[in-house]
Amino acid sequence: MPYLESLKVFVRVVELGSITAGGRDLRLTPAVASNRIKELEKRLDVRLFNRTTRKLTPTEAGQSFYDHARTIVENVEHAEAVIAGFAGSPHGVIQVAAPLGVGKRIVAPLVPRFVESYPDISIRLRLSDRKVDLLDDRLDVALMVGTPPESTLTLRKIADCPRVLCATPEYLAARGAPQRSQDLTEKAHNCLLLRYPRSPEYFWTLQTPEGPIKIEPAGSYDSDDGDVLTAWALDHRGIVNKPVFDVAEQLESGHLVEVLPQTPPMDAIFGCLYPHRRLQDPKIRLFVDFMVAQCRVQLREMQSGYFRGR
Repeated sequence: MPYLESLKVFVRVVELGSITAGGRDLRLTPAVASNRIKELEKRLDVRLFNRTTRKLTPTEAGQSFYDHARTIVENVEHAEAVIAGFAGSPHGVIQVAAPLGVGKRIVAPLVPRFVESYPDISIRLRLSDRKVDLLDDRLDVALMVGTPPESTLTLRKIADCPRVLCATPEYLAARGAPQRSQDLTEKAHNCLLLRYPRSPEYFWTLQTPEGPIKIEPAGSYDSDDGDVLTAWALDHRGIVNKPVFDVAEQLESGHLVEVLPQTPPMDAIFGCLYPHRRLQDPKIRLFVDFMVAQCRVQLREMQSGYFRGR
């Protein structure tokens, strides 16, 4: 077992780029993680990392060993999960990612309820509006809102999420309400944009009677945090493109009003992404089933006021 634990530390140190980060991910102090790496190098009689004061990179031998070590760790974890299913006592850690908005408002409140039902399962929730890579980041499940990526990952759909363009009455009084989608591409209006490297929101896709159209909105504000965009919109800074559930309360109160309702943005898909083999792990299957059922309930409740008012 100590050797397997050392392999786990080595794999995470390679993936996260530092002994401190690798140890923290496994709930180990930097000193303990460093000792595990030293023990592994001593056992293998080879240097696994090139170390400088600023950077830690695997040696050629270390990179080759990583490819095999990662496979060993994944296979052992998978085998343990299968046996836990036979024993009827799912346990262990589930690594979960979600976008900030849906993560804070829907996913995070549900996590304690899941853990209360399955106290031997721990959830590590990572929230970010940036795209994640389930395989490279060693995630078990990623909640997503948007367009599913083309990949080998399995998607469990939760719901279609209507989106809305909205701004404050004060912003529209100062700038005038846009009358057509092309108005959003001109400097007369300021669109608030969710942007980061490879972000899909460099363009907005709107629904029209002639079919979907893609526009490149104009705007002098962008952020990789969707909540920042909402705050800017509420501060009368521009027009934001948001899932309805994310701004339903502000729309119902009148702090935000819908813009261009005749050409709304395309619906987003809300779902769970996971590598196919992960669902063979009983704890992952339990978590996905729980989230799909509970998120649907939460989503309906959050959007009900908006749809009553239409």
